[in-house]
Amino acid sequence: MLPPMAATIALVTDVHFGPPARFDGKLRKLSHDAPRLLSEVIDRLRAELRPDALVNLGDDLEDEARDVDLARYLECQAILRRAGCPVLNVVGNHDSVHLGVADLNRAWGRVGNLYYSQDLLGFHLVVLQTTETKDVDVRIDAPQLEWLERDLAETRLPTVVLMHHPASEQDLHDSRWFSRAPHLALVRERGALRSVLEASGKVRLVFNGHVHRNHVDVVRGITYVTLQSLVENLDDDAPGRPAAAFAIARLTEERAIVRVHGADPAAYQIELG
Repeated sequence: MLPPMAATIALVTDVHFGPPARFDGKLRKLSHDAPRLLSEVIDRLRAELRPDALVNLGDDLEDEARDVDLARYLECQAILRRAGCPVLNVVGNHDSVHLGVADLNRAWGRVGNLYYSQDLLGFHLVVLQTTETKDVDVRIDAPQLEWLERDLAETRLPTVVLMHHPASEQDLHDSRWFSRAPHLALVRERGALRSVLEASGKVRLVFNGHVHRNHVDVVRGITYVTLQSLVENLDDDAPGRPAAAFAIARLTEERAIVRVHGADPAAYQIELG
């Protein structure tokens, strides 16, 4: 008899190393404090929570220019690696403004596409790459969807999908960032993407960042979890109060228990059977 499947995954997103960022005239990202906030999360993971893997859902940067972006990206990656467990990286839209595939692969210590998969303690983890054209839309291309269909056909394991932009049908009317621009939040081909996930019969959970809030959607039996940004300002303006958010997902064959830690906590129990 096979042992029961169990895995603990830590997740962090939208850490935005760089200068503080304003939106609609108000301080919104406490990005200048990102190195300290991320270091505190990683220290806690290593000393106390000890996950089997750490997922970085993207937007390590508050992009400015290539040289400073590369230095900050490498600084962020160095902090993530201190967690003492495997790190799975997802590329965010800010990460790829000035950095290319080769830059990101070198920082991640891998080669190949920025979408990939690996197995962890009885679960199949799939990292997807969504691409944002500034002020236009967010896309996932046909070759990647074809790869995803093949990848899911080849695994026998329950699957967790990891991506930066949301693939669900989130109502963003109350979003600080996207109430007037949902097309810059949601993947344009999300219907086709969800069809591939649903047809496989194997995908149990999808995690994403980007929207800077905690949110859950269930679409045709698959749960889509959006996680809060590490540096989102929970106050209306300066001087600000960071969300300091990170999540712990404890996965078994039957259920997932997801707890978001920090100043904007949340907890979800998701039945996977």
